[in-house]
Formats: sequence, structure tokens, C-alpha cells
Amino acid sequence: MKAQDVYSSEEEKHEESTGEESECEGHEDVYAHEGKLLMIRRTLTNQPILQTGSLRENIFHTRCKISENVCSLIIDSGLCCNCCNDRLVDKLNLKMIPHPRPYKLHCINNGGNINVNKQVKVKLLVGNYVDDVLCAVVPVEACHVLLGRPWQFDKKTIHDGLTNEITFTHKHQKFVLHPLTPT
Repeated sequence: MKAQDVYSSEEEKHEESTGEESECEGHEDVYAHEGKLLMIRRTLTNQPILQTGSLRENIFHTRCKISENVCSLIIDSGLCCNCCNDRLVDKLNLKMIPHPRPYKLHCINNGGNINVNKQVKVKLLVGNYVDDVLCAVVPVEACHVLLGRPWQFDKKTIHDGLTNEITFTHKHQKFVLHPLTPT
């Protein structure tokens, strides 16, 4: 016992040293894939810009590969689902499956409510990070794949708002996703 009712024990020190951090040594920096996009998309009004100041208004977007095609990817904590562009699904002949609990999605584009009744498992690749993500199939125009809170929750992501980087662990490996930088 110490003067301020603070104590420590050998058990606590041992528990702290055997945490998840010891399983993941180092990390891998992951950058956007280069190349022509599979499909042309509408331009967002909030494109990333190269600046030395704050990145607080920038959304996180990068590029990934799906079936050897370069596709745009946005990670958005304000979205309640993972979404995949319906034209991408058609173009790549991805197998859609019925959604077990269809629902209406609002505010993903200017068209009002969207009936979500199909989903698709998308195998995406960003650097050495490879994952199968279950996505709702919707007519989203901003990008090819939108990863929302379900993906972020599953991966226990940490978004650094200052650098606009996302850190997470997948299969005992730590990844740091870097946003797409304009060329």
C-alpha cells in the first residue's frame, strides 16, 4: 500500500504485458492502389486536397482492388451499413444474395429512400490487407464501396482525425490505412 491508496501487484504487471499489443508486433502501412478505376464515378464536392493544415473536413477515401480491378473506397463512420455500388456488382458479376432482413436506407443519395433487399460478399484488397466484407447492394454514386460502422466496429478501428489515417488489427496484424492523396 502506498500513501495515496494506490497499489500494484505482480499479477497486474503480468496481465498488462500479455495484452493484445504483444500479439501484434509492428504494423503495416497501407496505401491506395494505383491504376485506372473500373468505372467512372460522379465527382464529390468534398475531394481531398493536399494541404499542410487541418484535414478535419476531409472524408477518408482510398482505392482498393476487387477481382483485380481498381475501385474507389470510402470509410464513413456516419453510415449505418456497409454498401456496394449496384453497377459494380453487375459489372463484376458478383453473386448477390437476398438480405435476411430487408430495410429502407435514407440519405445515401438524392433519390430518397432506397430499398435494401440484396447483399453481396466483396473480397477487397488494400495493400496486403485482404478481407471479405458483406455489403448491401445500393445505387450509391460517391464510390464503389462504402464501409460504415459495421466494418469499423468489427475491426475496432481508430480514426486519427488529424492525419486522416485509420488503424486496426486484422488476423493479429496491425494495419494503418492512409487516405488517397491527389496527384
